[in-house]
Amino acid sequence: MRRLVAETRLSVDDLVAPLFVREGIEEPQAIQSLPGVVQHTQDTLEAEVERLVGLGVPAVMLFGIPLRKDAEGSEAWNPEGVIQVALRRLRKAFDDDVVLMADLCLDEYTDHGHCGIVDDRGRVDNDATLELYANAAVAQADAGAHLVAPSGMMDGQVLAIRDALDEADFTETAILAYSAKYASSFYGPFREAVDVTIADGGDRSGYQQDWRNGREAMEEIRFDLSEGADMVMVKPALAYLDIITRARMEIDAPLAAYHVSGEYAMLKAAARNGWIDGDRAALEVLTAIKRAGADFILTYLSGEVAALLD
Repeated sequence: MRRLVAETRLSVDDLVAPLFVREGIEEPQAIQSLPGVVQHTQDTLEAEVERLVGLGVPAVMLFGIPLRKDAEGSEAWNPEGVIQVALRRLRKAFDDDVVLMADLCLDEYTDHGHCGIVDDRGRVDNDATLELYANAAVAQADAGAHLVAPSGMMDGQVLAIRDALDEADFTETAILAYSAKYASSFYGPFREAVDVTIADGGDRSGYQQDWRNGREAMEEIRFDLSEGADMVMVKPALAYLDIITRARMEIDAPLAAYHVSGEYAMLKAAARNGWIDGDRAALEVLTAIKRAGADFILTYLSGEVAALLD
């Protein structure tokens, strides 16, 4: 009876698995603050995507960790960069059996850890960064990405990327904009996963959303859609369920939510200590995000939840 009248249903079709691939390693590297998550080699990345496809997971989001970092993050658009190599390999292996999403930012690739070019005052230069995002988008599309996902929160990033993709004849490559990405305290484990430390003790509050604001987030979402975003995202998810719900009420475009590293790590830590039932909590958390209005959810729980839902 409960199943018959349930208002919200979580499906494997709602899941996107974030995956990390690292250059220059021969074995997967465990991420201490993300239990069960690793930095993959190219070989183990392909094996993990094969496993996820077998479970019915429809999409993966790829993050790269390069050997070399510089002030501009030039490995982000290097045709032989870690993400481009991964995309070509996965597209050859799986073609359209899984949606290949590529995170599009520079923080994994810069030696200062910011999401764009830094000026002589140590601040990110928004306009100078847009051209680099455009370069990265074309490189990712050329390597086989079905979808690019700009996460840097630069003003005008969607328009710059859409124009570059169209000019390079990648008109069918979609854009998932991290539109309401908050300057959150829940990103710590992710920064370990991609080996990012922001220089001089800085932070990203100058270009990410103030976590106290909701109306501003809606402006960012509407702006990205007006520039050509095909889908938009709220990040993090659990502390921003109200933003997800508000966005769902105001827009008709596909809406994603990112259940981020800190949210995942807290759940895993509590489950490991026996304080909660980890499986039930995972299902409850993701169903809450879906109930709030998300069409799909990026979560490190994708593989295990897909198995539970099977």
